[in-house]
Amino acid sequence: MNIVHVVESLAVGGLERVVLSLATWQRQRGDAIRIVCLFEEGALSGQARAAGIDVRVTGKHSGWDFRALRDLRATLREEPIDVLHTHNAMAHYYAASAALGLGLKRVVNTRHGMGAPRRTRRERLYRLAVLGADAVVFVSHAGYAHFVGQPGGIPERKAHVIANGVEVTAIAERQDALRRALLTSLGRPPETRLIGAVGRLNPVKDHATLLLAMQRLRQTGHAVDLVLVGDGVTREALAAQARTLQIEDCVHFLGMRDDVLGLLPSFDLFAQPSITEGYSLALVEAAAAALPIVATRVGGNADIVAAGVNGLLVEPRDAAALADALATLLRDRDLRLRMGQAGRVWALNHGSVEAMGRAYGALYGSRTDASGGVK
Repeated sequence: MNIVHVVESLAVGGLERVVLSLATWQRQRGDAIRIVCLFEEGALSGQARAAGIDVRVTGKHSGWDFRALRDLRATLREEPIDVLHTHNAMAHYYAASAALGLGLKRVVNTRHGMGAPRRTRRERLYRLAVLGADAVVFVSHAGYAHFVGQPGGIPERKAHVIANGVEVTAIAERQDALRRALLTSLGRPPETRLIGAVGRLNPVKDHATLLLAMQRLRQTGHAVDLVLVGDGVTREALAAQARTLQIEDCVHFLGMRDDVLGLLPSFDLFAQPSITEGYSLALVEAAAAALPIVATRVGGNADIVAAGVNGLLVEPRDAAALADALATLLRDRDLRLRMGQAGRVWALNHGSVEAMGRAYGALYGSRTDASGGVK
């Protein structure tokens, strides 16, 4: 099968990692894969080429760029395409415009998040262009509910849900020995429990509320540290907040790391306090590492965290509720282990790249006007 994926870029990010994983899985199974980047290649393009994937870039400028549209059309005309798979709004309406009259066999779009307000120019263009798509995939049931079944929304007959996948088997389960080793490297007592959080440091991830929860935990006698993996615009503000809250000794900013999957098994539990999410790969990876999770009840988090089964869900921006949920897990080792194992079983069965790839493969070969609906 000849498949072309169109993305804005292959910069390091959740969407881009999903596209690379899916394209690599497809390539390994004999499909001919091209990835077209609208703006720039990005840091992941080297990994794509190493996997035997042809990567192109149109070098799009801001605003409507007819030259980029022309270059994209030329790429689409090079050889017959079985599936044109676009990712998010801009990639779709550019690719759909470039493909007009080419008679492509199958056009699939994936929305990886909750999108911008419908009144924006980008969303208006997207909703017009998506009328010609054979199928629209949402990565969470929350995304499906947000886009489908409303005036001007995505027709239900086109809509599907396919969860993002990660390389679950490459992630080891949590181990106390690894936790103690990380604590030693941080200069912290060996009996300390570790809460891990992985992601960009920006306002949407709301690490400020997590720091308030950490202060409450420390004030109530919990020997616990917080490890923040990632970097971003709020790092300095968060470091200042930790000092103000007098918890700077137990909050560790590790910055960007290329060994995240190796760090996960060092944690006792995982926290994600975001105020909005699409479908979080970080949560899937935490579940694969057998970590019990405390996350906010936003976006696709409830698709990953079954409350009371593999973690707990709280409302966003509620430091007291977040602290209480974390304390519940910190007090009960058996509960942590039980939830962690439930999460790993879920990840192995539902959170893998293979599960995602097979679901897309079935969709590529089906007709939405015959089957439609949520899959």
